Amino acid sequence: MIIVVLFVFLTGCVAQQADLLQTEKALQQRIKQQDDQLSQTRARQSQEISTLRDQDLPHLRGELERALYQTQDIQAKQEDLKHRLAHLEQQAKKLEQLTAKMDADNTTRHAWVQKSIENQEAKFASKLEEFSKSMDHAVEILKRDIVDVVQRSNDTLSKRVDAKLDDQHKGLSETQHHVGQVSEKFSQFNQALTGFREALVGLNGRVEQQEQTTQHVAALAKTLEAMKQQAASRFEEQDRRIESLVKSVEQAGSKPGRQQATKSSQRPAAPAAQDGMETGPAAGTIVAPQESPGPEFSPNGAESADRVKYEQVLTVFRGGDLEGARQGFAAFLLEYPNSDLAPNARYWQGEAYYGKKDFQKAIDAYGRVETDYPRSEKVPAAMLKKGYAYLALKDVKRASSTFNQVLTLYPKSPEAGKASGKLAQLKEVR
Repeated sequence: MIIVVLFVFLTGCVAQQADLLQTEKALQQRIKQQDDQLSQTRARQSQEISTLRDQDLPHLRGELERALYQTQDIQAKQEDLKHRLAHLEQQAKKLEQLTAKMDADNTTRHAWVQKSIENQEAKFASKLEEFSKSMDHAVEILKRDIVDVVQRSNDTLSKRVDAKLDDQHKGLSETQHHVGQVSEKFSQFNQALTGFREALVGLNGRVEQQEQTTQHVAALAKTLEAMKQQAASRFEEQDRRIESLVKSVEQAGSKPGRQQATKSSQRPAAPAAQDGMETGPAAGTIVAPQESPGPEFSPNGAESADRVKYEQVLTVFRGGDLEGARQGFAAFLLEYPNSDLAPNARYWQGEAYYGKKDFQKAIDAYGRVETDYPRSEKVPAAMLKKGYAYLALKDVKRASSTFNQVLTLYPKSPEAGKASGKLAQLKEVR
């Protein structure tokens, strides 16, 4: 048994040795292969190391140095940040302490402010009550003052109204007295006219008897005929004036006050006062006026001194001496400022300026007729000629306004028709 076991063991050992030998050979072959591979890898690594030494190592060193510098910089920044964090922590602690103090102070201040506000509110309420009381007292005083002022103003207004009514009654009585004077003058004029007619009849008889002086008689007849026409025109004008005065007096008796003044100022101007007026602002010459102002005869038939002077200056104007006429009318106004012919003199002074093309002074003279003699019959003519003067100065706006005033204030006057025609022309030009 033992021999069998030993034999089996020995055969097994032999087989194992054979296996070991085969495995050893296989291992040796593998070791050779691995040595070859190692040699190849070493050669390859040596080449790579050499290339790394020659090329990559300097670059890697530079990157390492750069990385070292950056790490150092980062470390320095970290240390700086640490210092800052420590400083910030200290400041945070200080802020916490300050906030704690501020909170304490705020609580105390809030309490103090609340108390002061309550005190001020109490004071304000007391002052407001005092102010309301004073305001009520002041309102009562003001009401009393207003009532007193209203009563005083009513008293003064009533006194003024009474005074105005008295003035209006006085003006009415003066107008009636003036109408009586006009009627007396008219009767005197009729007497003078009858005497003039008788003298004219006597002159005609003498002319028939003196046939030898035919040339002288013919000239005298012409002058007499002119005097007749002038007397007839004056007579007609006086009739118109008396009629207008009677109408104005009747209207003043029914409507006293301002309406009386307006009616009397809007009496139509005598048509003869417009003779010689230019029809437009562009005219360069003045046509000789054929004016027939109201006669001022004395009871014995002789003319007054102011009329004589006025007729003399008017004759100078008709002769074409505009500067002489202007000076003459100025002297007349200085000598007879209260004459009934003063408005006419002022008007013809404006006409003299107008003829000399001094339109601004003409406007001033026409305006003086309106302001100094508002009830004169020359006012419509002066206003119309002032409009023409404005047109000559190319001031269309003021000219249109003046023409409209003529139409509004004196709608029934002959000047209103001329103003209307001029306004129509201006509208067509526009």
